[in-house]
Amino acid sequence: MPPLLNPVKLLLLAVAAVGLAAGFAMPFLGLGSLQPFIWGAAAGFVLAFLVGEIIVSLRAGDVGLDIVAAISMAAAVGFGETLAAAVVALMYAGGQLLENYAEVRARSEMQALLGRVPKTALRYRDGELDEVAIDSLDPGERILVRQGDVVPADGQVCEGTALLDLGVLTGESVPVRRDVGQAVPSGAASLDKAFDLTIERRAADSTYSGIVRLVEAAQKAKAPMVRLADRYAIWFLVFTLALAAGTWALTGAQGRVLAVLVSATPCPLILAVPVALIAGISRAAKRGVLIKGGPVLETLARASCLVIDKTGTLTEGRASLAAILPEGRRQPEEVLLLAASLDQASGHVIAASLVAAAHERGLRLITPEAAEETGGEGIEGRVGGHQVVAGSPEFVGRKLRRRALPKPEAEAGAALVAVAVDGKLAGYLVLADALREDASAALAKLRAAGVRRIVLASGDAPAVVDKVAASLDIDAAHAGLSPAAKVDIVLAERKHGVVLMAGDGVNDAPALAAADVGIAMGARGSPASAEAADAVLLVDNLERIAEAVAISQRSLGIARQSVFVGLGLSLAAMAAAALGMITAIEGALFQEVIDTAVILNALRALR
Repeated sequence: MPPLLNPVKLLLLAVAAVGLAAGFAMPFLGLGSLQPFIWGAAAGFVLAFLVGEIIVSLRAGDVGLDIVAAISMAAAVGFGETLAAAVVALMYAGGQLLENYAEVRARSEMQALLGRVPKTALRYRDGELDEVAIDSLDPGERILVRQGDVVPADGQVCEGTALLDLGVLTGESVPVRRDVGQAVPSGAASLDKAFDLTIERRAADSTYSGIVRLVEAAQKAKAPMVRLADRYAIWFLVFTLALAAGTWALTGAQGRVLAVLVSATPCPLILAVPVALIAGISRAAKRGVLIKGGPVLETLARASCLVIDKTGTLTEGRASLAAILPEGRRQPEEVLLLAASLDQASGHVIAASLVAAAHERGLRLITPEAAEETGGEGIEGRVGGHQVVAGSPEFVGRKLRRRALPKPEAEAGAALVAVAVDGKLAGYLVLADALREDASAALAKLRAAGVRRIVLASGDAPAVVDKVAASLDIDAAHAGLSPAAKVDIVLAERKHGVVLMAGDGVNDAPALAAADVGIAMGARGSPASAEAADAVLLVDNLERIAEAVAISQRSLGIARQSVFVGLGLSLAAMAAAALGMITAIEGALFQEVIDTAVILNALRALR
């Protein structure tokens, strides 16, 4: 785990604090003559680091308020006012450490890597299986993909039947079956029996690796954020130098000039902003939203457009029982009871959904006997004296020796499970990816927080996406999107303002990285989406996104308030210094009072 605080900046604060305290202690030790040298050395140490930072920033084209702190420290040392220099050094070092803390605090909570990427594969060689690194796999080679494995490279099924979870790649919530000769993309997870795969592309050139590269490219393309304080740097710097020069020209008193520079040290700006942002980040974390740094919180506060995924974000992301369609004289509850009882002997994800649905309805399941499952198709066995068959309509039709079963109409994207009892069709169970209960309320709260436009972007089929969009307050909906197409949607929406992107799958990761603020559904999403995102939802509650926006807006408002009040007091102190009303030491101490006031105000963001 990385250190919470930057050791270099911690050292700066330690040197400034110890140097200031040591200087005050010298007279009591009979070494009063060393006092100015100790204060000067402490200030010089901090100043050397500060000058280095300024040079790096200027080369990058950034003009920061740290220049004022450097000028005031250098002038104090040059004029022999080493106590004032040491005080300014302490203020600067403290501000640096607080700003570093604001950036590191949230990031240290989220170190999830792209954990879904497989490292090894089981390759056939001379009739035996050999575990090898995925980078060594070549096209044409044959590998074994076991239940629970993630497919390491794009290929085709060459033996067996693959039942795959493609949700992280396409947004599909229902498992997909791939037979011999059909393509299987890397990143898919095997849900059922093992199957053999013939590699078509090297791992580095496969689907999943391409998604990872999209994430990296989108992250690099995002413009870096600047500190809120630095927006006021140039005019404040020019005003400070002009006032100091004018004071020198009119009075010729170096004490007044130094007092102006020390009073101008912009610690309200350096300190108030990171403290308010830290408070906002902490507040959001308590509400289950991990925000990765102050710049993210600042951008989140200005959100005006949301691009949101469907599967696992607006919907539950898993198949659940939507309807029971009985045939003949069978009652709906009886059809579910018999099918769910038989499915207790299956490890299939749809079987698990039916068992869960039966438990939710309070049904007492019966222990199945002589159950026999056909991977990816269905299961048959005896339940309570009845011969029961459950599975795909094609599977059940074959068991009933019928060419085709009459299929009922089902909603787009729904899965049908046919159930036969004692040689006759008993009915159908309809499973679908249900809309989240909090979806509508969450979008309404986002509107109230200032998000003017909401766009649905999904890899699912158009009919499914249109149905979801029609039931929610959505401004636009896009279906059948690839990861790259989702990135294009995010970039296109920037004309409407600051863009948020919310999603949970690997297929959402590039768009999360490309958005101004990407929000990953960390409670149920993939490690790749959490890594690419700027904020992670740690609780399974969409409404917390709106809360995070509101917290960010309040925190940023408090930061601005602290900045402007602090600057107003600093300007007043500068004017008093120019008129000779306060000395350099008094100016430095007055700045400490200002710092304390703005920090206490900034901490209101915690409430």
